[in-house]
Amino acid sequence: MSENKDSMFDSLIESRSATYGFLARLYRVEIDEDFFNEISSMRFPVNTGNSSVDEGYRLICSYLSKSWPSCAIELAADYTRVFLGHGVNSYSAAYPYESVHTSPKRLMMQEARDEVLALYRAAGLMKNDNWRDGEDHIALELEFEQILCIRTSEALSEQNEDVALGLLTQQYNFLKDHLLNWIPFFTTEMELYAKTDLYKGLAKLTRGFLETDSEFLEDVLDEELQYSA
Repeated sequence: MSENKDSMFDSLIESRSATYGFLARLYRVEIDEDFFNEISSMRFPVNTGNSSVDEGYRLICSYLSKSWPSCAIELAADYTRVFLGHGVNSYSAAYPYESVHTSPKRLMMQEARDEVLALYRAAGLMKNDNWRDGEDHIALELEFEQILCIRTSEALSEQNEDVALGLLTQQYNFLKDHLLNWIPFFTTEMELYAKTDLYKGLAKLTRGFLETDSEFLEDVLDEELQYSA
């Protein structure tokens, strides 16, 4: 690669890492005043080439134009409505766990949880003691991709292309085997339960970003295979 192309690729990896971190934070806990103020000052892309991503950002930006006092109770209520529901049954919310969307009876702590836990441990990662939810929670799965992106950037900065390629392959496989295996169903349910444009936009953004990221990784890995051949 040329120096400019290397720099552009590094920037893309860093951008992907930032987006995974942004999404993970939005799913992890409710939005407090500090985070609301932080993201209100952020600049988001307008035309990414993916209609779901563009619409997602538009809805989020539209909501962030409001003032915080009017949003506090509304956002907290919507977070509970969308992700926690009323506990009546497994269809009362968009539960943010892979197991719920991939097991026949929509139960937590099923095979998907065991699979991702094994992958985290193989990567040398341990769950924070403060985290009380299952390891297949969307926030943790997105953070896993973020960590792999960070490690890729580090490998590239050290000019270790073999390690970087292995990490990109891990990211692609995790997307295909896990995130994209349930996120389309999950985000469809999010749009059904969400009342605020922020969480409706988050659903569209998540679905669209993961689709485009999978395409990006597939193109990179295909190009590398052709180059190697």
